[in-house]
Amino acid sequence: MDSRDVVRRSKRLSYLLRHAPGSAGLTLDAAGWTDVDALLAALGWTRPELEHVVATDDKRRFAFDDTGTRIRASQGHSVAVDLGYAPERPPPTLFHGTAERNLAAIETEGLRPGRRHAVHLSPDEVTACRVGARHGRAVVLRVDAEGMARDGAVFTRSANGVWLVDAVPPRFLRAP
Repeated sequence: MDSRDVVRRSKRLSYLLRHAPGSAGLTLDAAGWTDVDALLAALGWTRPELEHVVATDDKRRFAFDDTGTRIRASQGHSVAVDLGYAPERPPPTLFHGTAERNLAAIETEGLRPGRRHAVHLSPDEVTACRVGARHGRAVVLRVDAEGMARDGAVFTRSANGVWLVDAVPPRFLRAP
């Protein structure tokens, strides 16, 4: 499987496990898990193909349960799920990558989850820049996570290290 095929398959898997499981006849449980065998049947993939996509996904978006019989996306859902991540104290600073064209709205409104359940924050500038570059010229914002936590914001961290929070008010954001 070449890298373009892996990317294509990863996008398909993201779509099904985050946004539209019903489009392939799948159901997610309350925590976002679905049966691997049902997923393989819906996609027409083999287990080794699925394992390759999961293992080589650059953002580690997917996780198997301890038994290997269920799979879910680690974050980014637009469908209702409770991923069960425990609140954690964030590092003092987190980062958010976005396209430059979004900067004016973010400076006014802050960061909002949009169609997702949480705002996604990166632990480092390099990752945030990569995320922002997917949508145009990247801008990396610094997030005063320590100040937000002091003010009562609840942070969780997904299985792949992405920090999640309900929203980031403008006063906690600093542009480079």
